[in-house]
Amino acid sequence: MRHTRLCTYVITLLLLPLAITACVNGVNGSVDVPAGTSVSDASTVNGSVSLEAHARADKATTVNGSIHLASGAQAGAAKTVNGDITLENDAKVSGNATTVNGALSLAAGSAVNGALTNVNGRIEIDGAHVGDGIVTVNGNIRITGNAVVDGGIKVEKSNGNGFFGIHFGSSNHMPRIVIDAGASVNGPLTFERPVKLYISDQAKVAGPISGANAVRFAGATPPAS
Repeated sequence: MRHTRLCTYVITLLLLPLAITACVNGVNGSVDVPAGTSVSDASTVNGSVSLEAHARADKATTVNGSIHLASGAQAGAAKTVNGDITLENDAKVSGNATTVNGALSLAAGSAVNGALTNVNGRIEIDGAHVGDGIVTVNGNIRITGNAVVDGGIKVEKSNGNGFFGIHFGSSNHMPRIVIDAGASVNGPLTFERPVKLYISDQAKVAGPISGANAVRFAGATPPAS
C-alpha cells in the first residue's frame, strides 16, 4: 500500500509541470509565456500578453493590453480590445488577429492565416502574409516588403452595423492606404468611406477597386498627401 501511494505521489509530481503549463492567465497583470513552451490559454484582462520566442498558445487574449508574439511564436487566435497586436519575424496566428483600438504590426515572415481587423490604429504589413483579408474603419494601412494579402481590403463606414456593431474615433479622419512596390493584394478593395489610396506601379492588385480612385506612384515612396 505504501509503495502504491509513493508511486502515485511521484507520478503527480511529474505531471504537475504539465498541468501548470496547460493554462496561463490572470485578471490584473501581464501574462508571459516562456520561450519554447506551450499553453492552451494565455489570457488576462488588464495587462499585456507576451509569447516569447517559439512559444505556443491556442489563444492569446486580453481586454486592456497589448499582445506580442516574438520570433517564431505561434497562437491559434489573438484578440484584444484596447491594445496593439505585434508579430515579430516568423511569428504566426493560425486564426484571426483582432483589436478595436490598437495597431496591427506584422514583421517579415510572419503570418495571420485568418482576418486582420481593427477599428482605430495603423496596420503595417512588412513582408508578411494575411490569409483572409484586412478590415478597418479608421486605420491607416501600409503593405510593403513583398507582403501578400489574400482576401482583399475593406474600409468600413463610420456608422451603421460595422465592426462589432460599434465604431470609435473621428469620422473626419481619412484613412491612408498604401500598397508598396513588391506587395500583392489578392481580392477586392472595398471602401465604404473616403480614403487616400496609393498603389505602386510595381505592386500587384488582383481584384476590383470600389469606392476610391487609386493614385499610382513610381519609386519607393508614395506622395506625401
